Amino acid sequence: MTELLVVGVLALLVIAAAAVVGPRVGVAAPLVLVAVGIVASLVPWIPNAEIDPEWILAGVLPPLLYSSAVSMPAMNFRREFGAISGLSVVLVVASSLVLGVFFAWVIPGLGLAWGIALGAIVSPTDAVATSIVKQTSVSRRVIAILDGESLLNDATALVLLRSAIAAGAASFSFWGAVGDFAYAVAVAVAIGGVVGWLNLRVRSHVPNPAVNTALSFAVPFVASVPAEAIGASGLVAAVVAGLVTGIRAPRVLPPNHRLSDAQNWGTVEFVLEGAVFLVMGLELASIVADVQADHAGVLPALLIAVGALLLTVLVRAAYVAPLLFGLSRGARRGQRLQGRLEEYQEADDDAAARALQDHRFGRRTPSERDLQRFGTRVRRMLADIRYFRKAPMGWREGTAVVWAGMRGAVTVAAAQTLPEHTPERSLLVLVAFAVAGLSLLVQGGTIGPLLRRISPPRADTTSDDGEERGRLMAVMRSAAEAVRTDDVDRLTPRTREELQAADPAELRAWFGREKTRRLQVLDAQRAALLDARDDGVFDAEVLESVLRNLDAEQIALELRGDAAG
Repeated sequence: MTELLVVGVLALLVIAAAAVVGPRVGVAAPLVLVAVGIVASLVPWIPNAEIDPEWILAGVLPPLLYSSAVSMPAMNFRREFGAISGLSVVLVVASSLVLGVFFAWVIPGLGLAWGIALGAIVSPTDAVATSIVKQTSVSRRVIAILDGESLLNDATALVLLRSAIAAGAASFSFWGAVGDFAYAVAVAVAIGGVVGWLNLRVRSHVPNPAVNTALSFAVPFVASVPAEAIGASGLVAAVVAGLVTGIRAPRVLPPNHRLSDAQNWGTVEFVLEGAVFLVMGLELASIVADVQADHAGVLPALLIAVGALLLTVLVRAAYVAPLLFGLSRGARRGQRLQGRLEEYQEADDDAAARALQDHRFGRRTPSERDLQRFGTRVRRMLADIRYFRKAPMGWREGTAVVWAGMRGAVTVAAAQTLPEHTPERSLLVLVAFAVAGLSLLVQGGTIGPLLRRISPPRADTTSDDGEERGRLMAVMRSAAEAVRTDDVDRLTPRTREELQAADPAELRAWFGREKTRRLQVLDAQRAALLDARDDGVFDAEVLESVLRNLDAEQIALELRGDAAG
């Protein structure tokens, strides 16, 4: 017990030290941790680390993916869903098949089914590994695409892995595999949605922020464990629960609860990510020992891994190139529609009703609700067009998407779930580890310099952000004025002399009513900003900054009110 405690404390110290030292020496902290783990695994007196892969797949990834989903801007996820779904499904399947043929060719006696199984293990990008990219100068849109891809592609890979293992046992069915994937995703989405909704319903009635945050730690497992128990994807369930929570929490939970969540989840995410990279390095010695025991040879595994990594990059580039063309074509199509949509937006209700009626089968007269939905759709389409025009996806962004597709702990953990009867199992596990390690070392170590070399200097966005903030301030002023109009009980402002002459009871009453009025204003402003967020009419980062300022103001107001009372 004491030894485990010492190891845990040392791990925390190493993770913290890597976060401090890494940026100072120009190396991403995850790479430092992998290197430290590898060095430690090769030291003779340090025992080999053998981690049950289920601890990674079922114990670490659900909270990490949930946390990433909570913090991901929902509108950006929706806008990029076409690219995200293609990268998460089509690219993973294509990469698995190509790599499967390669592995079956270079590893004698492996067979295509087991080759595809290893291809499925190596194909998905890692949500933890892509955290390296966020430390570079890559555009926000690229970050959204990479985040969304890494949140969803594990489900495709793990379902494909199960199907390939079944094929290795001569019980494979193509349509069965398709059905398994559809079932795994559909059921996981349903479970994750219900858990996310119930999570907020329950936590909205918990007054203590610490208790509220403690409950949030259980949410990813409440979503993932039942999903896995009935054959669905626990990771997708955790992601969906996180997306629902992230979208609805600002409307349901008070600011101090969300602040507690953000701070504590940030710490959890930091520790878990660091532990994953450290464990990756520590497992090297045990993996190499297994290969040597089976006389498979370390050098052949490394050569195979180099070839596999090269293929993953080539296949990814071959997919991203037409994806960029499709995204650019869609952006141009949207720009051609912009004028007509702006006419619809500026039209009065009668003109909008006629436009809507012309596009309806049967020319039914639209209701008030139809007009509201039509107006919302027009606003969102215009916001999407401006978003795509503001951040076009050119060859530089495409290069970032290709080179940032790193493999990581998911690949290593999934490889260790291969059954014991797998041909050349120890060799396959080492190949998977080597691909992940080389990916982190080569791609992760060069992504920063590469982006600095190919990307032009960032344009000064201060004026654009200032314009966005000005528009947001106008929305907030409008919301505040509406509250002032309705608040008939509001007291007129007091002079300093009147306040000094007032007795304590009158002062408490005045401060209480003024606090209530100000909280009503803040609630109205937050609701207006969240409505604007759902329509996507403002930059997600600027909007999030303004919402944080509102939360800080409310927390400070409540603290001052408590002190005054």
